Amino acid sequence: MSNDDFRHVEAHACPMTSCAAPAGSPCRTGKGKVAVQYHTARFRLVPALAKSLTVATPPVRKPGTLWIELPRPAAAAAEPAGHVRIGYARASTVRQSLDTQLDSLKAASVTRVFAEKISTRATTRPELDKAIALARELRSAGVAVTLVVHEHKRLGRGLDLAALAEQLRAADIALEFLTGELQGSHDPSGVVFTVLAALSGMEREYIRDRTLEGHESARSRGKTIGGATVIDDAMLSMALHLRAQNLSLRDIAACLVITRGKKKGHHPSPATILRMLREHDEANAAVPSAATLTG
Repeated sequence: MSNDDFRHVEAHACPMTSCAAPAGSPCRTGKGKVAVQYHTARFRLVPALAKSLTVATPPVRKPGTLWIELPRPAAAAAEPAGHVRIGYARASTVRQSLDTQLDSLKAASVTRVFAEKISTRATTRPELDKAIALARELRSAGVAVTLVVHEHKRLGRGLDLAALAEQLRAADIALEFLTGELQGSHDPSGVVFTVLAALSGMEREYIRDRTLEGHESARSRGKTIGGATVIDDAMLSMALHLRAQNLSLRDIAACLVITRGKKKGHHPSPATILRMLREHDEANAAVPSAATLTG
């Protein structure tokens, strides 16, 4: 780092609300002292320092002493604020890979990437919240910010996507998709974006309804939905015997062996045993006992 780095940092006011040091002054701590290091959100406003881990406050600013506001440099207002690109990647399950998204974001020259594996249906997505929080912080400092995403479905669908677009619009944050139906830069409050967000939600409901209709049609014709069953009467009988001995589901599963199908020779999962016993109990509860019929 050069000796003039602090001048480039101090060309911007600190966007941290706990600091809010004006242009020309060093960052300050919560106790009113000159900070030993400039706040991350501030030195990242300088393109040459955006990837730095820390930027030290120089001795000329007297770190650790009582903070005082210094005269604002005349050229500070004329210096361009810059532009930051923040990336976001998401996969719905832990088994899905983020490699394709991360590679495309890297090629798109984003400054920082927030990534997580979480369902779109989750009420909160921590990494997305962090990405938006950083974007807001940088935008409040006068920096142009763009949230870059591989595809619009990574952000959400339907009303959720529309609500997120409203957040971005309110914070004056631009949005860019690298692929898919909305490839390119977009105004989150634009009509095209809003319509597509609504259509994406309708698409999900349409697929779900068609899937349920297909399952119902198959059942009416006597077809089994899902994978081939691995349980049989002998397995059920043994599972009931072992349960009567107060064995756990895991222990019961370890004592049983699948006798047919692709999983022949393997042990069933505890979840399979739980489902088998539950269905047995529910079926027996639905059948009236002999005493009830004769009573």
